[in-house]
Amino acid sequence: MAMDDVLLALSGVGFAYGDQTVLSGIDLACRRGQVVALMGPSGVGKTTLLSLVLGDTHPAEGQLACRAERLSVMFQDPRLLPWRSALDNVAFALKAQFASGRERVARAEVMLDAVGLPRASHRQFPHQLSGGMRQRVSLARALVIEPDLLLLDEPFDGLDVALVRQMQTLLLCRVADRGMAILMVTHDARHAAAMADRVLVLSEAPARIVASFDGGEDRTGPTCLALADRIEQALLSASRESP
Repeated sequence: MAMDDVLLALSGVGFAYGDQTVLSGIDLACRRGQVVALMGPSGVGKTTLLSLVLGDTHPAEGQLACRAERLSVMFQDPRLLPWRSALDNVAFALKAQFASGRERVARAEVMLDAVGLPRASHRQFPHQLSGGMRQRVSLARALVIEPDLLLLDEPFDGLDVALVRQMQTLLLCRVADRGMAILMVTHDARHAAAMADRVLVLSEAPARIVASFDGGEDRTGPTCLALADRIEQALLSASRESP
C-alpha cells in the first residue's frame, strides 16, 4: 500500500476524559477507494474517534495524520439548518469553495437528484420533510463538496431497507468511481458487511481494537451474511470482554 494512498492513519492513539481512559492504542489506516467500518459496544468511544479525526479534540497519546484535502461528515442526526430549504442546505456546503451562487445551486440540485430526493421537495424546509428525506439531504450535503474522505456516524440508523440499499449503492459507486475513502461508525453488522472492505471491532472502554475482518466482493449474498454473523459474534465477545 503506497503511502500516497493513505488518507487517514492512526498509530497508538489514546484519549481520556479527565481520569477516564476512553481509547487506548488505536491503530488504523484508511486509504483511497477503501471503506473502513468501526464497530463496538455502545458508549465505548466510536464517535469520539470521529471527533479526533475532525480535529474537534486531540489525542492524549499517539499520532493521527489526516491527509484528506476535502473532509466531510454525515451524522445520524441530519443537523440541517432549519431556516434553509433542502436545496439551500446542500448549496451552503459549497460556500467555502468560492463557487458562484448559480454554480452552488446547480451542483446542489444534481446531488439531491442523485440521492433520490423528489424535485418537489428541493425547496421544502427540513420540518416539511420525512426523516428519510432529511437523511438524503444530509448525504447530499456531505457528498456535494466531492470529499476524498467521508466520515459516517450511524448514517443508516432507523431507515427502511430500500433507502439504506440506495444510499449504500450511491456511496460505493463514489468510492469505486472517484477513489473516495469512507470511515464509518455503525452498530449494525449487516451494514458493515455490505459496505466495508475492512471491519474493526472495539472492546469495552478503554476501547482498543480486538478483532478485524476483511470484506469481500459479495455485498448482498450468502458470503456477506456469513461475514455479518462473524462480526456479530465478535461484537458479543467484545461486549463481555473486560480490558
